[in-house]
Amino acid sequence: MSLSDYGLRADPGPAVGRLLDAWGRTPRLLGMGEPTHGVEKFLLLRNEVFAHLVEHRGFRSFALETDCLAAAAVDDHVTGRTDGLDFDTALSHGWGALPGNRALVAWMREYNEGRGPGERVRFHGIDSPLEISGAASPRPALEAASRYLRDHLGRVPSGAFADIDDAAWENPAAMMDPSASVGGSDEARALRVAADDMMGVFEAEAPGLRRADSDEGYERALLFARTGRGLLRYHAAMASEAPDRLARMLGLRDAMMADHLLAVARTGAPCLVSAHNTHLQRDRSTVRFGGTDQHWWSAGAVVASLIGDGYAVIGTDSDAVVSDGSSLQAALADATPDRALFPVERLADLCGLPPAESADHRYVPLSGLDGVDAVAFVTGVRLDELPKYS
Repeated sequence: MSLSDYGLRADPGPAVGRLLDAWGRTPRLLGMGEPTHGVEKFLLLRNEVFAHLVEHRGFRSFALETDCLAAAAVDDHVTGRTDGLDFDTALSHGWGALPGNRALVAWMREYNEGRGPGERVRFHGIDSPLEISGAASPRPALEAASRYLRDHLGRVPSGAFADIDDAAWENPAAMMDPSASVGGSDEARALRVAADDMMGVFEAEAPGLRRADSDEGYERALLFARTGRGLLRYHAAMASEAPDRLARMLGLRDAMMADHLLAVARTGAPCLVSAHNTHLQRDRSTVRFGGTDQHWWSAGAVVASLIGDGYAVIGTDSDAVVSDGSSLQAALADATPDRALFPVERLADLCGLPPAESADHRYVPLSGLDGVDAVAFVTGVRLDELPKYS
């Protein structure tokens, strides 16, 4: 089968530029997914694309699937507010150890040198402080937001956040055992009300808080408040005995991601978003977890439902799980000498092909073409390249 791509092999940045020209628009949020984490070929491709979008297409921010609270340190570093950066704490999930991520941060800092605030590129985390092994205590986020209100408004809706016992909330057994979670306790329910009240104060007092501080200071404090409230909801789902418990947790995680992405979109400057395909595609996502298929709406699906064509996504995949059988990935591999970028309109003949099957839970191939606007395909990826934490 002969498929026509946009020339990603030689120069991926201009190839994505031609894709934007074909669309006739520049999305406020452009997702660039990946089927797994930690593969340098995907990260280097993403870095090349981002550099071109910044230098030639007016993109001014980058969002990564990493802890949004810790990532504030990365933004401070790339904008020159701080010199050193502890990658191990600033990028969660082990992302700080990846050379591709370190190279991206170094490039952003170098690009920003000598540029004014309006021309600097910014870094955002879009995940909450969650890991596959459990969820963080909501206390640090809620206390940070509470301090902001005390400093700039002179009052806070609740003083209960300081009494949260982090160890009880971060019990790793709660991930698989609802009875080990404190998320359904009377204390947790009271904290959810208090966190919601605090969000109400942020919303009602927004004009005064922005004037007393700055738009940037307000948005960062709001990020802490929003994340604290989201963590309380997530812990409540962890405590649930419902049969769809895991799917609800996955959905809440992506709903929080969507909130963070919408906040980035409100800044006005286009942003490249880097995350797993299952977080960015517009279709309902599926992964096998706990021996059962779990289904939920991704962050990309939520965002697209709200901002329409202000959101677009390039799904990325590879030949890592291609077998001799007929599959979407096998057809794309046949048409890709090294790297290729295919608008979905040019892949109409492949829509009926099933996805390749992956025996490795760390690698989730694209399930189809309906949830993406284009596909970036990379050959020569092997499953033994995947880091153990993927």
